[in-house]
Amino acid sequence: METTTNQQEVKPKIVAVMPAYNAAVTLERTLQDIPTGSVQEVILVDDCSSDNTVEIAKHLGLTVIEHTKNRGYGGNQKSCYAAALQTDADVIVMIHPDYQYDSRVIPQAAQIIHLGICDCILGSRIRSRAEALAGGMPRYKYIANRILTTIENVGLGQNLGDFHSGFRAYSRELLETIPWDRNSEDFVFDSQFLVQAVKFGFKLGDIPVPVRYFDEASSINFRRSTTYGLKTLGAVAHFWTSKLGLYTPQYLKAKVD
Repeated sequence: METTTNQQEVKPKIVAVMPAYNAAVTLERTLQDIPTGSVQEVILVDDCSSDNTVEIAKHLGLTVIEHTKNRGYGGNQKSCYAAALQTDADVIVMIHPDYQYDSRVIPQAAQIIHLGICDCILGSRIRSRAEALAGGMPRYKYIANRILTTIENVGLGQNLGDFHSGFRAYSRELLETIPWDRNSEDFVFDSQFLVQAVKFGFKLGDIPVPVRYFDEASSINFRRSTTYGLKTLGAVAHFWTSKLGLYTPQYLKAKVD
């Protein structure tokens, strides 16, 4: 006699957060690609945009938080995660609202975390060199990304394809554990965050995510990219000075309950 067992799949509660700055042109397209019903809430934090990002976000039914002064990319993410933790989300996904990263992969990233395989999933833009360059990634950024990612993989004992992605998914436990509120309010926030995740024993992984490079997509210039790269190397160095007991910066110290 054949028996059939029907097991109802328990899906994670997913909240997407969007650190926004002048995203009026691309916001709706980013949202349209999110699979219907896969995300329970979208929180957009506007960092004093000069366009009508806020009005469009409200019209689209998003939860909107407005900064009264520009805090920078890292400061924007701090507001994003603080707001997300006020919900009952199991998984928090951060995606830029500039339509650069393909938001169709949100359910897959969240499910990997929900299954306990990883605590943090990054969207890798570098499935192959040809694909990355054909997608419009500037050559100098590709080279810098490869050099920095290699150094970070070796220095942090990881094997990620892209340490510098703007698509990330986190478990609730990770966000409740690491002291991300002590990080920089500039772009190096992302690098410090990943160093923290490794430092506190969380599992990192990645999935390929198609990206698009075009005029409206956010990007930082060569000078700021260089500063970001140097500060990223500093974050990796901090990991080792902490590991060796020589010096532990505040952002790598455990929270005190």
